[in-house]
Amino acid sequence: MYLIVIAWMYVVLMMSVAEATSSTGTLLGALVTFILYGVGPLALVMYLLGAPARSKAIKQRNALALAALKAPASASDVDTSQQAASVEPDAGGHAPGGALDGGVAPVRKEP
Repeated sequence: MYLIVIAWMYVVLMMSVAEATSSTGTLLGALVTFILYGVGPLALVMYLLGAPARSKAIKQRNALALAALKAPASASDVDTSQQAASVEPDAGGHAPGGALDGGVAPVRKEP
């Protein structure tokens, strides 16, 4: 796959050189040719062709995280509820920010 990319960039570079050295060509035209025929399309194609590898890596990372959650904790590790709490978002149903410890009183209107 990279051989095609290198070959296409060589062709585009030669097109840009021909544009720059032509009697009617300009350096700006050569730069636009290089960007619009070379860098832009190749960046898009490489991004689209890399999508399966990225999704495979994401699935593998999620599978490893799930396996780590399901693995039994040893005596030296923290218990499974603390381990799950460190990975999972808060689903307790209580207000966040220590509202249960009584540190800050709720604000009410004066009668």
